[in-house]
Amino acid sequence: MTDPWVALEPGADPVERARILRRAHETFTEAGTVPRPVRAVVADSWRRSARAGVGPDGGADVELADGDLGVYRAEHPLARVMPLCRELMGSFALDGEHLLAVCDAHGRLLWVEGHPVTRRQAGRMNFVPGARWAESAMGTNAPGTAVAVDRPVQVFAAEHFVRRVQSWTCAAAPVHDPRTGRVLGAVDITGGDGLAHPHSLAFVQAVARAAESQLALLGPGRPADEALELTALGRDEATLLVRGRRIRLSRRHSEILVLLARRPEGLTGDELLCALYDDESVTPVTLRAELARLRGVLGPGLLVSRPYRLTVPAESDVAVVERRLESGAVTAAASVYAGPLLPASRAPAVVRLRHRLADGLRSALLTRRDPDLLSDWAHAPWGEDDLDVWRALAAVRPTAMVRARLAALDTELAAPSDGQVPSVLPGRQGLTDRNTRPAPGPGQRAGGRPGA
Repeated sequence: MTDPWVALEPGADPVERARILRRAHETFTEAGTVPRPVRAVVADSWRRSARAGVGPDGGADVELADGDLGVYRAEHPLARVMPLCRELMGSFALDGEHLLAVCDAHGRLLWVEGHPVTRRQAGRMNFVPGARWAESAMGTNAPGTAVAVDRPVQVFAAEHFVRRVQSWTCAAAPVHDPRTGRVLGAVDITGGDGLAHPHSLAFVQAVARAAESQLALLGPGRPADEALELTALGRDEATLLVRGRRIRLSRRHSEILVLLARRPEGLTGDELLCALYDDESVTPVTLRAELARLRGVLGPGLLVSRPYRLTVPAESDVAVVERRLESGAVTAAASVYAGPLLPASRAPAVVRLRHRLADGLRSALLTRRDPDLLSDWAHAPWGEDDLDVWRALAAVRPTAMVRARLAALDTELAAPSDGQVPSVLPGRQGLTDRNTRPAPGPGQRAGGRPGA
């Protein structure tokens, strides 16, 4: 084998190789050993699949559907190069009765297009838009494995870990963000044994490189010096992408930028003072000093006063979650929510926003009653004591572990120790800031008196 990433060397008999691979796959699933001639890339993938708990008789779950899928696809960076992918691969897929597929960095299929008969056949194994084909979910497969190893890869017949996929052959290549090098997803061609050829792997590699070149030409959607990208969920100190630099902000600067990003029209000094401080002894001089330091961090021209505002658009993960919740795209919102907003912040406006965002997503999850979404929330640090979510999860996924955790929470709530108020409260678990006074309303300092 001259190229370890190609499934069949020139002249190999695909029928005989498929038969050998089926025997090897049975040996691995029964004994855990990988016999020759299984390629090293496939053997490593089989082992990762087994460690991830993937079963050889498993199937793909659809994680994004309807509105969630539409919103997520529209916002995904690869949406901008889908016309190019269709132009380069569409005719090839139709003429050869293959499928063109594009997945995200989590192995979720975003687009599956091609010959209608082949699409119907693939649909029987849930190779459909919105389904998760990550290697950790569906074992060895070209799009999932290409994302996992960040390399173009071809997977032939029984090299697939899940048996129902073993009649297919696929080749996929990862696509990277040309600015950051981050994996955005992968392009894939899926079909029959005819794809078990070096040309199919070279083809998807070329399409992936063309997509990256197109993304570089298109730029980040707006000039790099005219955009700010703020990441503030699940971290005490936000990070900011500004003029091609990613910087870590101080806690106070994180709070200021979260508030200014939400108010492009700007905030007066008094409004910012009320939003940031519940201590009436803090003076406008202190705030002006913080803003002066923030100007030095951002660079010239990005922060102006009267009112204080950003001179360029600012996107934040907070705004993305809010938009998706408002449109009903609950799964897409949950995929971005990395935790409470600036959890250590005590700035009154940030505390209010933190609770509003978390409560909104949590309510949507309880209404949706999707077991995977509930499980993700319940097992996250902010949801591990959330009694209502554990009850909802036990109703839709009553495993022994879930029932045991729910019983433990019920016991804690029923019998608080030393006469203290239970720390686990229905409806606010993991979200309430202890020892935090109620936040004042807009334009009002703590205690009800106007700000300076």
